[in-house]
Amino acid sequence: MSGAMELSWAVQGIGLLAGALTTIAFLPQVVKTWKTRSTRDISLGMFLVLTSGVALWLIYGLLLGDLPLVAANSVTFLLAAIILYFKLRHG
Repeated sequence: MSGAMELSWAVQGIGLLAGALTTIAFLPQVVKTWKTRSTRDISLGMFLVLTSGVALWLIYGLLLGDLPLVAANSVTFLLAAIILYFKLRHG
């Protein structure tokens, strides 16, 4: 493998790892929200902005054809949308 190709794989790997870690960070909140149906301490404004931003990152990743951006933001959007759903439904 050439140096440039190895670097490309390393960059993709870093992107995938970063995306996985930031996505996994949402899991404890999703599980807690799912179990308790309580979103009292979650800011609706923050989650609306966050979910919108993640959706835009997903679109950006799709337009670029960037696997780490698409993979991470697809899952993150789903998890954030679940929390947002519970926030809108249960306050």
